[in-house]
Amino acid sequence: MARSFYEQQAIKENWGAREMKRQINSALFQRLALSKDKEGVLALSEKGQEITTSKDILKDPYVFEFLELPMDAIVKERALEKKLIDHLQQFLLELGKGFSFVKQQFKITLDNEHNFIDLVFYHRILKCFVLIDLKTRKVKHQDIGQMNLYLNYFKEEENTKGDNEPIGIIIAADKHEYTVKYATGGLTNKIFVSKYQLYLPDQKLLEEKVKEIIER
Repeated sequence: MARSFYEQQAIKENWGAREMKRQINSALFQRLALSKDKEGVLALSEKGQEITTSKDILKDPYVFEFLELPMDAIVKERALEKKLIDHLQQFLLELGKGFSFVKQQFKITLDNEHNFIDLVFYHRILKCFVLIDLKTRKVKHQDIGQMNLYLNYFKEEENTKGDNEPIGIIIAADKHEYTVKYATGGLTNKIFVSKYQLYLPDQKLLEEKVKEIIER
């Protein structure tokens, strides 16, 4: 199944040999498949990644091995942000098809206070802004509330005719599933929380998890 996926995706995204090797090594198929049911996994294998909803652009975890940082490196948020911008081409490859970079440290001023969104992208397929907030620690419920504020601002102040509602992605070193569940529950805005790692994933472990989905 994975081979079929990579063949389809290479055609869709015009990958060269280097990009193809990287996506295979980062277990892209398995990372996308883990968020799907059996039918979704089979469709992913046969057709490649089809982006029609906000969930289709997500990965968990995001893999930042191209930063060439030690596995146990202690990195500050601004340093991680700078590293990703310095490796923007590889970062865009990891984000996937459709992402266009807009701005780093996008400033929002409310009640004479300045707030800064780490990274802002525009997704050409979904026709919406994608706001990314980086956290080099475990996500807290306040982080989700802050992202909700950013999304409300963008809907009112930055969206223009033809734009769909923005998407918020918090990429963190760690997360607690119940904290995310209860902090995002009831929100109308599209807020997602994913982890990142600085090393390539264990493909065999991910393959076993995908196999469980299919057998289930």
